[in-house]
Amino acid sequence: MGSVKLTQSDRLSVLACITGLAMLAIFFVLAWLGAPNPDWLPMVITSIAGFELYMAVDAARRRRAEGGR
Repeated sequence: MGSVKLTQSDRLSVLACITGLAMLAIFFVLAWLGAPNPDWLPMVITSIAGFELYMAVDAARRRRAEGGR
């Protein structure tokens, strides 16, 4: 079985995805427990999601420019 070679950009995207999912889980746990959410938490989650959308569109654009699917 071959190993997957990730670029620096791919590793950054994976790290951002894991961080965003962890922050989202914290948000919902705090909401479920009825604890107050910090004002900055939804903004951080949204900015990570925006970064991930940008990375996905950029990766698709690069694949298309290289002639891949």
